[in-house]
Amino acid sequence: MAVGTHGDVLPFIALGHELLARGHGVSLAAPAPFEAMARRAGLAFQPLGTVADYEAVIRQPDLWHPQQGFRPMFDYALRMAEATCLWLGATRARGVNLLVVASPLGWGARLAQDLYDLPTATLHVMPFLIESRSDPPRLPGLALPRLLPAALRAYVNLGVDRFAVGPFTLPPLNALRARLGLDPVHRLRHWWNSPTRMLLMFPDWYAAPQADWPTQAVQLGFPLVDRFGDVPTMPPELDAFLAAGDAPIVFTYGSAMRQGAGFFDTAVQTCRRMGRRGVLLAPQGGQIPKPLPDGIIHLPYAPLSTLLPRSAALVHHGGVGTVAQALAAGIPQLVVPVAFDHFDEGRRLKDRDLGATVSRRAFRPARASRILRRLLADPAVARATAAARARMAEGRDAITEACDQVEALAAARAAATHAGRGRGSPPAP
Repeated sequence: MAVGTHGDVLPFIALGHELLARGHGVSLAAPAPFEAMARRAGLAFQPLGTVADYEAVIRQPDLWHPQQGFRPMFDYALRMAEATCLWLGATRARGVNLLVVASPLGWGARLAQDLYDLPTATLHVMPFLIESRSDPPRLPGLALPRLLPAALRAYVNLGVDRFAVGPFTLPPLNALRARLGLDPVHRLRHWWNSPTRMLLMFPDWYAAPQADWPTQAVQLGFPLVDRFGDVPTMPPELDAFLAAGDAPIVFTYGSAMRQGAGFFDTAVQTCRRMGRRGVLLAPQGGQIPKPLPDGIIHLPYAPLSTLLPRSAALVHHGGVGTVAQALAAGIPQLVVPVAFDHFDEGRRLKDRDLGATVSRRAFRPARASRILRRLLADPAVARATAAARARMAEGRDAITEACDQVEALAAARAAATHAGRGRGSPPAP
């Protein structure tokens, strides 16, 4: 069960595809627009709402506000929770031997775990959602100085949870839990993690493990899964464009962005100022200035795994899936963060000499050109990006490792059930 946009859902499609190849039955519960991708991967599909429901969420201006962005997505997660919980319960009642893997916003899965004792793993694709007193994530729109002690920054983050997130999310969630006969939740960021297993889909060299992380967390690596996206192969027109000149700079503001006109206008002016070719990726053409000058091409979508190795740099919003693809390609990144984990990912790239970050307000052609020229000429950045590319190439496949963990959780649950029956317990339903 995955709630979110492409970067949140594609790892679950990849996981389901691999589990299917291992002989398991797999259904994906996700927002309705991802049905075609799930079906192409061979997965049964349970839509969370309608296409119109999903579009209504991602078109809300507040979704792209640093402080308010969580509200529309949390609203959506809550609206989907009860129906999904009951669907899982009905599936279990038919005698299906269920194991659930859910995203942090897959609240219906956590409700079902609490209500029906379903074995469940929470899969995290971003370190931003893992709390730590020694290495607190950077919250969107809250640029606390790094000189402040980590414990103090963590305390401020806790206050944001308590006074901004909790009052908005906990009353309706706990009203739903009361209707289901469940005890109330006191902290959302604790509850949404399965107490059984957490799969952290980012490597230790990018987010170092912390002593106060939950003990049920298992750290794996980045899932590189864009082959399951809208266009799994390189579009012919893009392949011809890449072959016709120097490596371009790629600009994308994420699959769900509907308010990126200013970003792409700056992208075009930056390319002209630098004398560089550019690739603009945006599903909605209305965000792209027209006409485009020579040397700049727009496409709705392209697989980053094949585009970025042939590119010079990537400028983007800071989504972790996009970050991982650029790391695998070994190219520098300029992050123009919007909301959610974008600020935290930008900070991690900057700290490791893998890129830079600039605010939306400051993202203007002169400054963007200056930063990109520095990134492309800096030997420290070249060394860091080459090292990241080598690490990504040498690491084990994260989806394979996640499947191993899922199967181990299933085996442990089966062993516990068998042991319970051996002691005279009634058969599990």
